[in-house]
Amino acid sequence: MRIENIEAIVLSESNIRANVADSSQDALIIRIYTDEGIVGLGEVDSSPYLVKAVIDGVRSSHLIANNIRDLLIGQDPFNVISIWDQLYLGTMYYGRRGVVIHAMSGIDIALWDIIGKALNRPICQLLGGARHSKIRAYASVLMPSTPSEVLAVVDRCLAEGFTAIKLGWGSLGENPKKTIELVKAARSAAGKEIEILIDLGLVDGRWDVATLVDLIKRLEEYEIFWIEEPLSPDDLEGYAKLAKAVDTRIATGEELSTRFAFRDLLDRGQVDVIQPDVTRVGGFTEFRRILDMAQLRGIPVVPHGWSTGIVRAANLQILAGMSNPLFLEYCVTESALNRKLVKNPFIVRNGFVDVPDGPGLGVDIDEDLMNRMRVR
Repeated sequence: MRIENIEAIVLSESNIRANVADSSQDALIIRIYTDEGIVGLGEVDSSPYLVKAVIDGVRSSHLIANNIRDLLIGQDPFNVISIWDQLYLGTMYYGRRGVVIHAMSGIDIALWDIIGKALNRPICQLLGGARHSKIRAYASVLMPSTPSEVLAVVDRCLAEGFTAIKLGWGSLGENPKKTIELVKAARSAAGKEIEILIDLGLVDGRWDVATLVDLIKRLEEYEIFWIEEPLSPDDLEGYAKLAKAVDTRIATGEELSTRFAFRDLLDRGQVDVIQPDVTRVGGFTEFRRILDMAQLRGIPVVPHGWSTGIVRAANLQILAGMSNPLFLEYCVTESALNRKLVKNPFIVRNGFVDVPDGPGLGVDIDEDLMNRMRVR
């Protein structure tokens, strides 16, 4: 089997809201075509046009400054780990982190999808075996701006069957006092039995460690499962100080790419939970390496996932093989990309979502919707 072509497809909602932390409004879908008629599916949750440029860009004259398309054409998709290493080396001058690794992530997901389809096996079996047929999900939603709106959002998530809810970004980072008011409203609406997770989204580093320590200690009475992204992803010393100073779990990692960045986060940042995003970190191939590092250190891994059902399917394949998976992140925005792109949606039942058991990722795309939303 050989790779014949790669498509990097930009999809977009018709009315984009700018400057909000909602990547379910657009998407970069990858399709890899083989000479045996098998088509692999992948996705990247990043800047769609930049990722497309990395994949489709004009060939360079330099050995380690290539575009991804030229490195892939003619390859055997079963050589997926070797291909990962070739792409990493072949883009080294302008890659190694960020958007190039994001592009490689989508490619890697699509290659594993091809292998699963060729063998008629779900990816979780290829990654070492399925231990779980369903995974507990938490509803992932942006934090509204008022306590009354928080009550409505939490009520909607509970009505959809979730037993855990994460509220993030939005109005949380305006000031500590408002943050406490919003978290209090969330706990009041959820009751005592529902897990509440809070994503502060302070990646710009606007609050120092002392401010965060005070805030998190004041939030302890609301029994928050974890506090996510309280600092810049580069402030590893700050993360270590914060994690040591508070009892609440500290979680982060969605902005990082490659095992090298996560090695530093684990060893220097000393956080309680890491959150690699399979569409940014390097795909299934690199995610497995990160998972091994985290398990050696006894640190839980909860995949980040926000965008379409393709990402959810990929995360379910990963979680199915973990010994003790905590959560599936389940974006609940109302965008068509999030809710409808995948034809077989993931239904929440008693707080859990079934792992797809079809070949590869186990999902099919609504071709009509994709064609209507395609912009490039």
